[in-house]
Amino acid sequence: MALWDRIKESAQTMQTQLEAKKNDLKSGSFRDASMAMCALVAAADGSIDPAERQRVTQLITSNDVLRNFPPADLQKRFDDYLNKLIADPALGKVNVLQEVAKAKKKPTEARAVIQIGIVIGGADGNFDAQERAIVREACFALDLQPQEFDV
Repeated sequence: MALWDRIKESAQTMQTQLEAKKNDLKSGSFRDASMAMCALVAAADGSIDPAERQRVTQLITSNDVLRNFPPADLQKRFDDYLNKLIADPALGKVNVLQEVAKAKKKPTEARAVIQIGIVIGGADGNFDAQERAIVREACFALDLQPQEFDV
């Protein structure tokens, strides 16, 4: 199986798993951590291009799991996290990873945050090394094993 097909299949599997847990993913910590994860993945390569912003906006408005929250609120949180990463990449990354870590109290939410990161990273068909690395860091922040998610 080609790498592109494996990435696409993995993202689809993660999305299916997220939808199965939709009713368990309604807390503020999940909302904040998932938008922080999206910002980290979007900025993983050190730059944020319009296509990456568009992918997250599309996820916010179309993802069944995230429909538990008002789209405008999610977009604002995503933009705020992204702005922290742009203003001061090193400090911003620390602060945004702390937001991700708030979901670790609930294992279902923690895993869902990682799954959202994988969905965003694989949305363009290229879940690259930098995106995988930031998802691995998020796994450690959430006390999860990266191997569980094949990152």
